[in-house]
Amino acid sequence: MSTTLVMVASASLAVAGVCALICIADLLAGHRQHMWIMNVVWPMTALWSGPIGLFAYYKIGRLSSQRAMQQAQDRGEKPPGKAKPFWQMVGVGASHCGAGCTLGDIVAEWGIFLLALGGVTLELFGHGIFAAWVVDYVLALGFGIIFQYFSIKPMKNLSRREGIIAALKADVLSLTAWQVGMYGWMAIAVFAIFGAEIAKTNPVFWFMMQIAMVAGFVTAYPVNWFLIRKGIKEKM
Repeated sequence: MSTTLVMVASASLAVAGVCALICIADLLAGHRQHMWIMNVVWPMTALWSGPIGLFAYYKIGRLSSQRAMQQAQDRGEKPPGKAKPFWQMVGVGASHCGAGCTLGDIVAEWGIFLLALGGVTLELFGHGIFAAWVVDYVLALGFGIIFQYFSIKPMKNLSRREGIIAALKADVLSLTAWQVGMYGWMAIAVFAIFGAEIAKTNPVFWFMMQIAMVAGFVTAYPVNWFLIRKGIKEKM
């Protein structure tokens, strides 16, 4: 693995980390989101998409801040976050799903790494990456459902049971589509590009995961379009 690639990977991760911190700082500085879970979603989005995610936050995310919503209400106007073009609503919906995936993948991958340090190795069909995908999916789905629950329940004033069911309907298909794109890229990276699994302590692994998240966004976007258009998933 070339030194240049490691340097590029390290730079990409550093830039994304700074973008996530800038996003957090802006949220804390007076632009907290009207839907509180989005205070988690936007920094997590910037963590894998870097400057693009940060730009999206300033361009789209700020429209749904508590301040913007209150100002619109005081003027008797429609909240600006509700007036976004449909394609932007779909993008936010996909990113909402992606935040759960990102958090789940980070927890899963480092958890597996710590288990390996303790002498516990997880493998499936002779490969650690396949076992990791199972753990990634379970945790990502869990976080995704939690994210959806705290979005849908207050918006529709649902009971706890109704909120969980609605979250499952909204997230299972979307998250699965995201993981398909993500796993597809990681399979290409591991088996076609590098020919071996990449150590989780190597910045290149997480750089490949950043690219995998982009692939996940691409595969999840049309699914979110369908879910939102049908009213299964809420507009954000």
